[in-house]
Amino acid sequence: MKRAPQISFLVDGRRLHLQDGPIDLIIEASGNEADVRRAYSAAARRFTGLLDELCDELLLLRQAANPAHCALRGKVACRMHDAVRPFAADCFITPMAAVAGSVAEEILSAMTDNARLARAYVNNGGDIALHLADGEQFTVGLAERPDASGLLQTMTIRADDRTRGVATSGRHGRSFSLGIADAVTVLARTAGEADAAATIVANAVDLPGHAAIVRRPASDLQPDSDLGSLLVTRDVGELSNCEIEDALGAGAASARELLAVGLIEGAALRLQGEMIVVGPKKIESFGLRGPLRVPAAEGAIHA
Repeated sequence: MKRAPQISFLVDGRRLHLQDGPIDLIIEASGNEADVRRAYSAAARRFTGLLDELCDELLLLRQAANPAHCALRGKVACRMHDAVRPFAADCFITPMAAVAGSVAEEILSAMTDNARLARAYVNNGGDIALHLADGEQFTVGLAERPDASGLLQTMTIRADDRTRGVATSGRHGRSFSLGIADAVTVLARTAGEADAAATIVANAVDLPGHAAIVRRPASDLQPDSDLGSLLVTRDVGELSNCEIEDALGAGAASARELLAVGLIEGAALRLQGEMIVVGPKKIESFGLRGPLRVPAAEGAIHA
C-alpha cells in the first residue's frame, strides 16, 4: 500500500508543495491552465509511493556504487546510480549522494511527460530540476550559505543553455560533508548529476589534518549513514587567507576536471567569506558568490 504524502498549494496558489518524510518539494509550472493542472496531478501521482520505492532498496542505495554494474531496480534508484557512476571508480560514493536531485528529476519528468509546459521547476531542498521550452528562461539567485537568508547576486539560465540541474553541497547542508566548504553550488545537465558533482567538489575543498577542523565518524552521528566510519566535518575554526586559498584551490581543481570532461557546466565554491567560480566565461564573469537560492521576482524559481 502506497504512503499518503502531504499535498497542498502554498498560499500564493501557484506553487505545489509535496512532502513525505525527508522529501520536501516545491513545484511550479507555467503554461496553459489545463496543462498546468495535468502537470501538477502527474507530479502528485508519481510522488505518492516514491519514498517507499527508495526504502525498498535502501540497503543497496547506501552501498558504494559499482561503476560497472547497477543492481538497483527502481527508476529513481537507477537515476541515482547513473548520476554517481562517473565518480565511483575513483572514490567512495553511494547513490545517496544524488538522491535529492534524482527525486526532483523524476517528478519533473512525470510533469513534462503528461503536459506541454513553457517552464517548470522542482525544488527539492535547494537541489533543482528545470524545464525550459524554446525561448524561455529562469532567473536564479545566490545566497551566502544554504542556511543564510538574503541574496548576493542573480543569474539567468536560458533554454539554449545546457544547464537543467542546480545543486548545492557543503558542511552547512542537510547531508554530511567530508570537506570544509561552506557551500559548493554546481550547474549541470541534470539535477542528479549536479547533486553528485556538488558532493565531489565540496569534499575536495579541504585541509587534511588541520588542527582547526573538527571531524567525527559519520556513524557516530547517524548510525545508519551511508558514509559509515568516514570522518565528516562538524566544525571549522578560523583559517588564514592562505589556508582558505589552498582549500578552495583544491576544490576548484576538482571542479575544473569535471568541467573539462563535461560532467558539470559550472561551479561556485565558498569558504569563510571567500569564493572561487569555475566555468565558462559567462559564468566566471558574472561573479557568482555563493549557493543558488531563489529570489521572489517574476520569472524566478521560488523557494
